[in-house]
Amino acid sequence: MLRARSPVRPERRTRADVIVAVVLAVVVLGGGVLYWRSSAAATTESVTAAPGTFPQPPSSAATVPAGFTQAWREPSAATSAPLVVGPAVVTADGGAVTGRDATTGTAHWSYTRTAQLCTAGSGFGEVMALYRNHDATACSELTVLAPSSGARRAQSNPDALPGTRLLDTGTLVAITGANYVQVVRSDLVKTTEYGTVATPDQPGRQPRPDCDFGSFAVTQGRLAVLERCPGESDDRLTVVAPDGGSDATTPSVVFSQPQPGPHGQVVAASGDRVAVARPAPARLEVVDGQGNLVSTFAVPVPDADLAADPPGGVARTTSDNQHIYWWTGSATVAIDRGDLTPAWTLPDTSGPAVRYGDSVLVPVRGGLQVVNPATGAVGRTIPVDRGSWTGPVVPGVAGSVLLEQRGPELVALTPAR
Repeated sequence: MLRARSPVRPERRTRADVIVAVVLAVVVLGGGVLYWRSSAAATTESVTAAPGTFPQPPSSAATVPAGFTQAWREPSAATSAPLVVGPAVVTADGGAVTGRDATTGTAHWSYTRTAQLCTAGSGFGEVMALYRNHDATACSELTVLAPSSGARRAQSNPDALPGTRLLDTGTLVAITGANYVQVVRSDLVKTTEYGTVATPDQPGRQPRPDCDFGSFAVTQGRLAVLERCPGESDDRLTVVAPDGGSDATTPSVVFSQPQPGPHGQVVAASGDRVAVARPAPARLEVVDGQGNLVSTFAVPVPDADLAADPPGGVARTTSDNQHIYWWTGSATVAIDRGDLTPAWTLPDTSGPAVRYGDSVLVPVRGGLQVVNPATGAVGRTIPVDRGSWTGPVVPGVAGSVLLEQRGPELVALTPAR
């Protein structure tokens, strides 16, 4: 192993010398290991996989098997749901982001920093890792990694605080916050920003710079924000065009309308419609592209499910080609992807549903319900031993491998033989 250092003598170091990178490269089994040091954070280690060596996940199943067997489990506290990007199942914990084989959990690449992760997600078909800055006060170091190799693609310094989430619209990624949200494109250039700008280049470009944000939802061409503003007793629903216009510092607001009633939460967005859930009584309100209420649906869940903002400001949802599956906190609701109409509700569940073969699987205490996606009818329940974990379960799939995010841990289940 060779180590290259700057030839500067310690007693003659300048500030410029301190931030000079120290690079060490070693070839390992066709892959690579890269170490460097920057002024913003301490050592980074990148272990990449050689091109074409990452195994593909097993083929998707046509039907639900008789049962599942735990294949592997790994800590992943920086993800809120299973993160599957390309061939990799990605775990993110502490300062490490790791691309794993879906079936075995074997690590094929890793990207590790001594800085702590704020969150990890996907965008543009790649892995996005957002780290805290050097004094851990902000989440301002974003790195994009190739899912098949772990190679670093790009990096930038967004304005975000702990608690942020990365929301993928398909072509853009929104980086959320308590009072500020920004959107970036694939080269990580900012396309728009909305909210309280810390140090605006040109003040006065934000229409409401003093509001607090409760929840978010994204879809192609739309970013929905439920905000609470000084002097307003009602929620305000604002929809912004995430691709912005000619100037990213001036948001292109599609509409912004007060929403009378108890505080709610944005659940989903689709086309020009937004679904907002409200308590007392529990209901789902659908708003059109001008901010007008077009329909209201009773939702048979406790008011307590809807009385607070969702964790991280993002409703716990999954989706397939037909439905968005929303977990309210005690029940799973299937919402039509087109008009956001609720299709069915299952009570006493532990998380949203996930499509698996010709059915959907819904986590419940002690197992998985096998459910008809069109009707919500439960066919059977597959036992799953989750040990002492009794909290929310967010499922995902990688081929025929079923994934469960159980709090700070990711668990992989394979069909039982």
